[in-house]
Amino acid sequence: MSSSGDVGKMAAGEPKRKIPLVPENLLKKRKVYQALKATQAKQALLERKQQRKGKEIRFKRLEYFLHDSWRQQRDKVRLRRLEVKPHGLEVPDKHNLAFVVRIQRIDGVSLEVQRTIARLRLKKIFSGVFFKVTPQTIRMLRTVEPYVTWGFPNLKSVRELILKRGQAKVKNKTIPLTDNTVIEEHLGKFGVICLEDLIHEIAFPGKHFQAISEFLRPFQLSVARHAPKNRVGFLKEIGVPGYRGERINQLIRELN
Repeated sequence: MSSSGDVGKMAAGEPKRKIPLVPENLLKKRKVYQALKATQAKQALLERKQQRKGKEIRFKRLEYFLHDSWRQQRDKVRLRRLEVKPHGLEVPDKHNLAFVVRIQRIDGVSLEVQRTIARLRLKKIFSGVFFKVTPQTIRMLRTVEPYVTWGFPNLKSVRELILKRGQAKVKNKTIPLTDNTVIEEHLGKFGVICLEDLIHEIAFPGKHFQAISEFLRPFQLSVARHAPKNRVGFLKEIGVPGYRGERINQLIRELN
């Protein structure tokens, strides 16, 4: 009880604190000043974001050009090595037919690689063509090896590709191979009068292989639906670019 009384006496003896009054005009000035500071801070934040965004854009552009120059330099070094070490251009003895599929983009590559891709008729990604194995074609394939995959297809793969995705190029028009009359009209001079003859001439290349293969349009292969969204994962599924020998048959079955 005594302690509570002492506290009461002390509280009664202390003078009451008065809240200082601030003039109304000063309060208005403070409010205006705070609003001005908030606006300036917001504007400074926006300017910093814009500067950062501009730096990112400039950095991406610089990275793009550096990336292009790097790819061109890499192509030059790789092609120079082919000249120094020609053993990479040796022609296999057992196989006469090769199938080439383009699986990489060619943005920023060297001019020689672009020209070789055009000569191979692989203008679109995931397109494929048949080629007769010769020293010239092996050199072309080694030139574009980081952007394509190639190997030796068997008769079954050739048949499945032509039956399912075979199209002819007639007067700059694409015609499906559903009528033997079209084949006989354009390839009859080579002794090819039906689809089975066409398959045989492609699977077992002869002296008229070049003309017969040019009659066919490049095969546009089918890709998985998740390929555009998960490109890295899809490329891991189909494998790395370059030579894969007879394992190309497995890839043909996956993409056909």
